[in-house]
Amino acid sequence: MIDLHTHTLLSDGELCPAELVQRAKFKGYTVLGITDHVDLSNLDLVVPQIAEFCEKINRIEKGIQVIPGAELTHLPPPLIPEFASKAREKGAILVLVHGETIVEPVPRGTNRAALDADIDILAHPGIISEEEVRIARERGLFLEISTRSGHCLTNGHVARLATSLGAELILNTDAHAAQDLITLEQAQEILLGAGLPALKVSKIIENSQGLVKKLYSKNS
Repeated sequence: MIDLHTHTLLSDGELCPAELVQRAKFKGYTVLGITDHVDLSNLDLVVPQIAEFCEKINRIEKGIQVIPGAELTHLPPPLIPEFASKAREKGAILVLVHGETIVEPVPRGTNRAALDADIDILAHPGIISEEEVRIARERGLFLEISTRSGHCLTNGHVARLATSLGAELILNTDAHAAQDLITLEQAQEILLGAGLPALKVSKIIENSQGLVKKLYSKNS
């Protein structure tokens, strides 16, 4: 299982990073992205801490790779490109933007600003437009199918548009607690439940591995 969107108590998660890693490893994870929420107030503090933790834990842990990341959250859209670049500078190998989920008052224009920035994944993009899906396809950015309660309500819409317009999908948990972590079998079932055919499900699972390789080739 590869999961590239999780949170710790460095933002609003329940677990310290070390416990999250152990629980993910026990669940069968081979790659875990730690992408705590950041904005103008905490990026300089949180991202370097995550990067340092991942560097040290990857020297010791066997069987799981931990990737330092960040999720830009509720930023005014004009600031997204600047802070995506800043997150990279501070050590984030993986950059997500908290998309326009229908269960939170995310600023309008967030999806579009994110897709124009140096990011990897647009998380839970809500009722994303066809134009935005086409931009994601052209830029090779991933649109997230989310297993998180609330955010998952628009999975069917995201899956349908991405499939019809040729954009790439990726599945993540957006885990904030131990019970949010899932098995590979559960991931496959959630993708099928979003209306995706079995062959497409296999491709989306492979997308996570492909993105991990791309991230590290870009940062080598």
